[in-house]
Amino acid sequence: MFRNTMPRYEVLSQDAMAKLDVAWRRLMTEVGVEFMSDRALDLFRAAGQRVEENTVFLDPEFVLEQVAKAPREFDVAARNADNSVHIGGDAMAFGAVYGPPFVRQGDVRRDATMEDFRSFTKLAQSFPVLDSAGGVICEPNDTPLDSRHLDMTFALQTLTDKIYMGNVVSGVNARDTIEMGAIMFGGRDVIEQTPVSISLINCNSPLRWDDRMLDAQFEYSAANQPVVLTPFILMGAMSPVTIPAALVQQIVEALSGITLSQLIRPGCPVIFGSFLSNIDMQSGSPTFGTPESATGLLCTGQIARHFGLPFRSGGALTSSQVADAQAGYEALMTMLPTFLAGTNWVMHSAGWLEGGLVAGYEKFIVDIELVRMMREQFRPLEIDDDSLAFGAHVEVGHGGHFLGASHTMERFRTCFYRPLLSSSENYERWMRNGGVDANGRAERIYRKTLEEYVQPPLDDAIREELAEYVTRRRRELGD
Repeated sequence: MFRNTMPRYEVLSQDAMAKLDVAWRRLMTEVGVEFMSDRALDLFRAAGQRVEENTVFLDPEFVLEQVAKAPREFDVAARNADNSVHIGGDAMAFGAVYGPPFVRQGDVRRDATMEDFRSFTKLAQSFPVLDSAGGVICEPNDTPLDSRHLDMTFALQTLTDKIYMGNVVSGVNARDTIEMGAIMFGGRDVIEQTPVSISLINCNSPLRWDDRMLDAQFEYSAANQPVVLTPFILMGAMSPVTIPAALVQQIVEALSGITLSQLIRPGCPVIFGSFLSNIDMQSGSPTFGTPESATGLLCTGQIARHFGLPFRSGGALTSSQVADAQAGYEALMTMLPTFLAGTNWVMHSAGWLEGGLVAGYEKFIVDIELVRMMREQFRPLEIDDDSLAFGAHVEVGHGGHFLGASHTMERFRTCFYRPLLSSSENYERWMRNGGVDANGRAERIYRKTLEEYVQPPLDDAIREELAEYVTRRRRELGD
């Protein structure tokens, strides 16, 4: 887990924040938010909020009272305690790509399989800059739809010893994730004391929470497992085209979802989620790594801090179909503001391609390099007598060079960032070594990483109990 102690980059003035405050209150009270769940509507009615059919018109002061119940910071336990994470404050935790139905290996784009899911899980375990493999790293299309969540959760729990994300397709899937977490960590009471999973609850923007997501939210919040309440906004399609309007809608959607979690279980952990980009107004296609999404991300960080909430945003997003130059610069356009904003929970940190439709093996390695570099760039600069190196000047004198100086020789192994992927060879040496470009080097790295992967140890009794649970539930689900 990375601690980002750099100053936050804030772009909204006090006047701008005040205008957003007026606007979200108006949207929440005059237009309201749809909740496609009778349980949710009953909770809002019981709390004195106005409900008309499926639309809830929320009192902003009531919402702020509920939001204030959520913890500003909290811990999530991994089965290897060294990999447990802190969410909130200056802590940044990173997870891999989430959700793609396809994968790309080199020039081949194909349906994702369960073997791909396991391979990406192993890669996530192998790189320390990732705190989590995530959840649906890719959608294993060769396994039954009703029970694949069991296989995915089992893989996350056994192939990694890091934190993992829960399945949110239904309340049933959420209950299975919770039960498997209880088996892994020693009981429901244990995981309610310290959460063991994070789950993504997406809003069906604009201004609607659907029944399947809400069913999962009820299960996770009742079990005290953190949920990321995330508006899914592509400006021009799911919100108005202007950034301020999208920010207002995002506030209303996120805070309304957070309010529901606090009604389900006061004090349960939540994360203010943001997935904010725009569409191409010529084609209607989603676009990522855009200037608008970067600005929205920076604003979101400031807004979440205003409400005293940890937040999720950013990642290494791109619209590119392959791991090319476009994929690199668009990923940086999103990852740099991710760090500048001090994002607490970063999804899609490695592997995202083609607007999230594809999990790319080579792109996974490119993104690992990017996260490693950003972490190095955002380390505070230490200035002391040792780093000022006055003695090196005395030793070298005028017109000399520092390559063989004592100060250099003592530090040359660690003084500069050592890249995982990048090449700095001269042309002749590069050609002698095959003239391999970044994609070719990334392929070598991921294949070598998978060959050298070592499964983290797990108590045999726990593994057996998890496997028995998966087998029993698969049978009960008809698969």
